[in-house]
Amino acid sequence: MPAADLDQYCAQNQERFVAELIEALRIPSISADPAYAAEVRRNAEHFRGAALDAGFAEAQLLETEGHPAVYAECIVDPSLPTALIYGHHDVQPVDPLDEWLSPPFEAEVRDGNLYGRGAVDDKGQVWMQLKAMEAHARARGKPPLNLKLIVEGEEESGSVNFEALIQREQERFKADVLVVSDTGIVAPELPSLSTGLRGLAGVEVRVQGPAMDLHSGVFGGAVANPIGALAEILASLHDPETGRITVPGFYDDVREPNDEERALFARVPFDEDEFKREAGGIPATAGEHGWSVMERRWARPTLEFNGIWGGYSGPGSKTIIPASASAKITCRLVPDQDPDDIARKVAAAVMAAAPEGVTVQAAPKAGGRPVVTSTDHPAVLAAARAMAHVFGKEPLFTREGGSIPPVEMFSRIMGMPAVMVGTGLPDDRIHSPNEKFSLDMYAKGVRTIAHLWDELASAL
Repeated sequence: MPAADLDQYCAQNQERFVAELIEALRIPSISADPAYAAEVRRNAEHFRGAALDAGFAEAQLLETEGHPAVYAECIVDPSLPTALIYGHHDVQPVDPLDEWLSPPFEAEVRDGNLYGRGAVDDKGQVWMQLKAMEAHARARGKPPLNLKLIVEGEEESGSVNFEALIQREQERFKADVLVVSDTGIVAPELPSLSTGLRGLAGVEVRVQGPAMDLHSGVFGGAVANPIGALAEILASLHDPETGRITVPGFYDDVREPNDEERALFARVPFDEDEFKREAGGIPATAGEHGWSVMERRWARPTLEFNGIWGGYSGPGSKTIIPASASAKITCRLVPDQDPDDIARKVAAAVMAAAPEGVTVQAAPKAGGRPVVTSTDHPAVLAAARAMAHVFGKEPLFTREGGSIPPVEMFSRIMGMPAVMVGTGLPDDRIHSPNEKFSLDMYAKGVRTIAHLWDELASAL
């Protein structure tokens, strides 16, 4: 079938596509807050109905120990390739509310953007998938391959019940490829495809000194200070000269990007001054020496301090030696690092760096594995062709510095390769007040996904 029929259908119906998304954004499906549990369920029902309206043959709620997920499928012919679409219908909390220029759950169009919580993360991008399905169903009667859809209800609160759902429903979720639209592109004029996600490992540290806070004048100089001990431990985990992580064995399993991958990363335009502005006006970039900023963000492991507390932090002063101090550490991981192994190694390095006079605990936390799909995988090349058709230029290949745990779960449990086709922009303010989705990127996203189904049907 000629691609023009899909483009024409999408163009003729884009105004309605926007209006429908606005309706979906009005449901405050905040999964992290128990007070919104009924709204998350109502939202799941809304997406179930939307899947049926879009042309999926069946759609239902899949219950979990937490919020429900939405499952839909359209099996055209069991002998054809099958794609499983993943997204999530829950959203982040909206605080601080007073920073929103329009109410977060009363979506508003301004200056070519749709503003509202969930506009791009991820209701808007799931809606792209639904409307791409609709384009095939209405313009041609059916898609050219089998499509399955799973829309999670807890991604923004940690996907704590999703792995159990995958384990339970492996037969139902079976597919040749996972398609994810929860990512973005480099810039409006620079289409791009993400082919990898970093993994995550964590450790929580507690340093215990005296049984209670002590008067610093009476005991100072004779009792170890837990905050000082914690600072000493944390400082020991990086080499200040090279920026490398000093944890023994940390880099043992790192699969470094090859020359071809580094060349692809180098093609992505990068303005360091603009990056520093986007990062909040930092005076300089930092990180592991010998790697570009993009490589540090996408293809190198990290060890970061996410929180630190102890002692007195109220107004005025309180001259004490605090009883304890704590910190949270997370590491972003790259292939082939194992999160449990890294958490154990970081915990061991923390314990080894503990000075005398304090007791230290280092508790590893659950994490996730990194995921990478080869840039020459047939599904990735199919996505590149679909995006090139819509944007008028070949997409760049990138990786995401963050993690999407369900993608790792499908890879680990079911061996499913992932294609990440999103059209969010760097300034869409996901997880922040005034989240938005460019209407142009929304329209191009619908068309890209619609063409992706043609390309995948041929490629697979």
